[in-house]
Amino acid sequence: MSVFSRWAGLGVTFRTMFRKKFTEEYPLKPKVTEPRFHGRHQLNRWPDGLEKCVGCELCAWACPADAIRVEAAENTEDERYSPGERYGAIYEINYLRCIFCGMCIEACPTRALTMTNDFELANASREALIYGKDKLLAPLEDGMEMPPHPRRLADNEKGYFLGLPLHADSRESKQLEEG
Repeated sequence: MSVFSRWAGLGVTFRTMFRKKFTEEYPLKPKVTEPRFHGRHQLNRWPDGLEKCVGCELCAWACPADAIRVEAAENTEDERYSPGERYGAIYEINYLRCIFCGMCIEACPTRALTMTNDFELANASREALIYGKDKLLAPLEDGMEMPPHPRRLADNEKGYFLGLPLHADSRESKQLEEG
């Protein structure tokens, strides 16, 4: 070991020893995350309050950690939870297994599942880290109605997903009725 390498190491020590200390003020000041941060999942709703999840289970198939469990059920005219034929009756995410990779988000065809910037998921019990539909569903906003209720945004399923207005006289809605 040469004399120069000893002094070089001490130089690094002295340079950093007199720098201003960086202290994270996390509990007192909330941490600001980047917009693309992968945090807690959220099941979204349509503007009328129906759930966007149609129970296709693609998110569960895409999850490499097998952290998502979806069981679908059929919608009826009396009890409609989503605009499609089915809805996710049971939807659970096990945060003990989730690796926050975002593969479930990419697999979702209706953009029902997104990730928020919420990162505070620690808990004392293991059971509390299995989030059910009650914790994952987005809250109701102004103008939304709690499901079950009939579709309000379009007459048929296809028009609902395309965002066509109710009783529209446009060319697209006539094509949908024919096809």
